[in-house]
Amino acid sequence: MTLREAEQQPHRISERDRAVDDQRVMTLRQWCEVNGFSWWTGQRLIKAGHGPKILQLSPRRVGITVRANREWQQARERA
Repeated sequence: MTLREAEQQPHRISERDRAVDDQRVMTLRQWCEVNGFSWWTGQRLIKAGHGPKILQLSPRRVGITVRANREWQQARERA
């Protein structure tokens, strides 16, 4: 299969790929960028307990998994 043929095929995400992506960890800055707000707003959301579940990666560093972000976004949807 050539590169052109591979690009023309519909993109299918396997369950394994989705599971790996769900476990990927974003930094706080990346999370804020993905959701379209400033770092300061992200900090306020986390401190107030209104953000997604966070992972303590080290004493001074936190991260948010792609899955936690998606679940947080779904919980915030309005009907």
